Amino acid sequence: MPKKSLLMWDETLFRDPDVFEIDYIPDQFNYRENQMRELSFLLKPGLKGGRPLNAIIKGTPGTGKTTSVRKIFSDLDDIESMMVPVQINCQIENTRFSILSEIYKKLAGHLPSAAGNSFKRVFESIAQAMIELNRVVVVALDDANYLLVENELNKVLYLLLRSHEAYPGTRVGVIVIISDMEVDLSREIDSRVRSVFSPTEIYFPPYAEAEVYNILRERVLQGFYPGVLSDEMLRIIAAHTMASADLRVGIDMLKRSALNAEMAAEREISREHIREAYKVSKYVHLQYSLKSLNAEEKSLIKLIAKESKSDEQLTTGVLFEIAKKELKIGYTTFYEMVQKLDSLRLLNLQFKEGRGRTRLINLRYDPDKILLYL
Repeated sequence: MPKKSLLMWDETLFRDPDVFEIDYIPDQFNYRENQMRELSFLLKPGLKGGRPLNAIIKGTPGTGKTTSVRKIFSDLDDIESMMVPVQINCQIENTRFSILSEIYKKLAGHLPSAAGNSFKRVFESIAQAMIELNRVVVVALDDANYLLVENELNKVLYLLLRSHEAYPGTRVGVIVIISDMEVDLSREIDSRVRSVFSPTEIYFPPYAEAEVYNILRERVLQGFYPGVLSDEMLRIIAAHTMASADLRVGIDMLKRSALNAEMAAEREISREHIREAYKVSKYVHLQYSLKSLNAEEKSLIKLIAKESKSDEQLTTGVLFEIAKKELKIGYTTFYEMVQKLDSLRLLNLQFKEGRGRTRLINLRYDPDKILLYL
């Protein structure tokens, strides 16, 4: 191999590695101008101290929903206005207390003390801060489908949207971001919340093939040095991205392909580097979903993965008997955890014909891959 094709030990293919991080906000954010314009219109009353209009942002994973809100909220942080934007990752913060703690942190600059504090006391502090500072709060609940378990979404929305009743002078707007297209919020939200929510729905459709290619090309131009990725190789990555219907897969592939090339001391990304990267990148959703689980939920999905490797069809009844013995959990806890794993699209629940309420459990991913990423 010619020496010039080999990287020196201190060389890199990355001009800016941050460009390939999932939470990176690009300067040029194309193909979502209409959605961002509509969202900006809904938030506009908050700039002058009014209550922002509520919104539901809906679209499959990797369609720009989170980045759009981040970009608008970043712009709000850079200008003088009465509105305080708070974006909350509900995969991680999925209780009333943790969500309110993030809002409190944005207003006060630090998290509230967890010792002896209730969510009611934290919310009272938030309301007082809003009134004293004369500020409007807009809260984006990102991946809010994670709050559907144990009815947390209704509890959070009720608290935020009816805050003015308990604390006159408070003004709160809410953006609910949903990535699971099977979720119908009109059924999930109860009447007490529905009467004050009245959201405008903003839909983020999947990117077209040309859009995926151009978005990835922008990342390549910003993040790699010239000549690292040929147009032919970029089109292969774009095709994999379209097949997965998730832009995050393509961005992750760019990063991993370059790392594979660096490991081989190559100055260009090859088909083999891309092939190896895709083996990992196609499980981006699985990795993020597993990270969001607590220790008990991880133990249950691990148990399901192990039991799913047998020839017999796994049912909720059989699984509960095993979980009760091995994990020492009651039926209510077990049922709530299984519902959450279903809502995260880690497994499918299906009623068994002619067997009452018995449900079949089918994993959406290879059990070995689940065990590997756990």
